[in-house]
Amino acid sequence: MSLENKVVVVTGGSRDIGKAVSLTFGAAGAKVVVNYFNNAAQGDETVAEIEKAGGSAIAVGGDMTKAADVAKLVAATRKAFGDKIDVLVNVVGGLVARKSIGEMDVEFFDHVMRLNVTSTFMASQAVIPHMGAGSAIVNLASLAGRDGGGPGAAAYATSKGAVMTLTRAMAKELGPSNIRVNCVCPGMIATTFHDEFTKDAVRANVAGATPLRREGQAQEVADLVAYLASDQSSFMTGTSIDINGGLAFS
Repeated sequence: MSLENKVVVVTGGSRDIGKAVSLTFGAAGAKVVVNYFNNAAQGDETVAEIEKAGGSAIAVGGDMTKAADVAKLVAATRKAFGDKIDVLVNVVGGLVARKSIGEMDVEFFDHVMRLNVTSTFMASQAVIPHMGAGSAIVNLASLAGRDGGGPGAAAYATSKGAVMTLTRAMAKELGPSNIRVNCVCPGMIATTFHDEFTKDAVRANVAGATPLRREGQAQEVADLVAYLASDQSSFMTGTSIDINGGLAFS
């Protein structure tokens, strides 16, 4: 795809879906900025894999819910690869913990919203001034944002629904500048997210109820992200695309 020499920033780009996204862009010839939160080893490992395959990348640590860290990420990107940023992929996010509405307090709800929605807003706001015509933003939401999520995922599902709405609003606002904004909504993907928060029996039941009878893979999500960032999807904006093996249709 048309990603050669594109400057790509991937928030949360050092593990699971984020790492697959970073490696996919690197393999396509892009210059990749791998953001990580607090595990420098993961960031360095992802960069090393990209460079081993002949690509170009840097790792930049930072909390995407903090303005200073977001500014540091943009500054490091410009220092390494120049002033223009072609693609932003907002992967940062998480469930944090499974809590019912009765169990969670306002601080927990705010934390989940900030992790999933505010981080997407802040990174986008910081990167957009450095984007030109033909640039693209790809946000990561979730099937939970469509169906309300599983037990204890009310805050997470709400935040991912907000990401989809933010995607539509950004697409309308940035469309006249020929900057496209799309969103990917994964279902059950085999990652550490589900290793930590979803019981094996539940995962097996979900896979069994999926028409393709399996969980998805991070690479399959990354391939969709790369397509949405490329010129091959040049007339697509404001979309939220499901990738869930047919478990749910929108």
